[in-house]
Amino acid sequence: MFVKLVIFLSLYNVIFISAKYTCKLTNSLKTEIQSYKDIVERIKNAVVEKNAPFRNFTWNELAMFVDKYGSRIAGSENLENSIDFLLDRLKNTYGIRNVHGEEAEVPHWIRGEESAYLIKPRPLKLAILGLGGSVGTDEQGITASVVVVKSFDELRNTSDKVRGKIVVFNEKYVSYGETVQYRSNGASEAGKLGAAAVLIRSIAPFSISSPHTGAQSYSGPRKIPTACISIEDAQLLQRFYDRGIPMQIQLKMGARQLPTAISRNIVSEIPGSEKPDEIVLVSGHIDSWDVGQGAMDDGGGAFISWTSLHILDQLNLQPKRTIRSVLWTAEEEGYWGARSYLKNHLNEIKNLTVVMESDEGTFTPTGLEFYGSEKAACILEEILNLFGPFNATLLQHSSYPVGSDIGLWQDKGVPGVSLGNKNGRYFWYHHSEGDMMTVENPADLDLCTAVWASTAYILADLSVTLPRNIQRFPSQ
Repeated sequence: MFVKLVIFLSLYNVIFISAKYTCKLTNSLKTEIQSYKDIVERIKNAVVEKNAPFRNFTWNELAMFVDKYGSRIAGSENLENSIDFLLDRLKNTYGIRNVHGEEAEVPHWIRGEESAYLIKPRPLKLAILGLGGSVGTDEQGITASVVVVKSFDELRNTSDKVRGKIVVFNEKYVSYGETVQYRSNGASEAGKLGAAAVLIRSIAPFSISSPHTGAQSYSGPRKIPTACISIEDAQLLQRFYDRGIPMQIQLKMGARQLPTAISRNIVSEIPGSEKPDEIVLVSGHIDSWDVGQGAMDDGGGAFISWTSLHILDQLNLQPKRTIRSVLWTAEEEGYWGARSYLKNHLNEIKNLTVVMESDEGTFTPTGLEFYGSEKAACILEEILNLFGPFNATLLQHSSYPVGSDIGLWQDKGVPGVSLGNKNGRYFWYHHSEGDMMTVENPADLDLCTAVWASTAYILADLSVTLPRNIQRFPSQ
């Protein structure tokens, strides 16, 4: 999941709106929504129940995919091979309709060999992961003394000690949305003061000596190498520093930025039976960082989005509107696939009735997160009343856009929906070697798939669409 601070404050330091509004849906609309109870039950029986024909289907497909291809960083041949595989599987194995790839220009950053060693006061190999977009060192690396700070304020207050040093940020984890600023901006802020390199405590609440990578961006002309270290190592270095014990670290990083490459978003559909030009878009991103398997971020979200279409199709549930699944490419580096798609589909914005994305985990579902108008929230609350069989009836009405890629459309007034789930451990594994298939639970994935398929179908079949926040559209 890419870091863009304004959006991520909404994702992981979320301000949810209390239900101060009064829902005044017409009795006829309430009755219509309630009429989908049998559809929800049918989807549940097909996916969740003990002998359901699609029980564990999403987990099995995801496990096969991530075991075969592993991590899938933008620009890599491995990502493109995985996209080829999935395009073929959706089209030729499962017969999903309108399957195709849509090209997008993406960045191509390579990690290369990397290492960090504490030389003084004692030898110790530090666990590191270079941050996306970082520059590398030369072959000899950087060997320098160490300054440890806990905040940007502390960095500025010790600016006279920073030049030529390796700066270690041992920031306190508050929330992802608040704390990620150190990963995003740490290298730029320390670089302005003349630091030689930056090591940043992983943006995570928990660690088993595991560094967590992610995107960072340089805001000035001076670019210095930057990597994340584990929570344990950051705390160790802090204790040495507080005791006044001089430290020296040798850092080597082979990171480099290659020319941009061409990747693809993966698109598939269930065409609408009556209003095919009106679209409910369901999505997740198919790329990942170059560690672990990308099973959680965002394999689970991507796979519930296409398996929902397959299951609805197999149940002969064709809604009035089109349900379109888009698996975004190069989300991690900054929504490259989504931005390309938006540029090429500007003429469709007026026909997008809702954008849905799962990119915050596929653990036990709780309901939906939503950004949009109060009347739209009332409609979703009524729909969620049907999800008692999934124990997923909670609507969290956010004051900021939800999801990641789909924030681009919410900024233009399109209602946005994200999967709510019990993702308290999401950042234990996020962007680390721990993002493996082991994190995913088959029963939870079944529930997430059922909630996602039910939501998409009802929104695509209702006689009304979710009212927008903004009733204007960009010129083509």
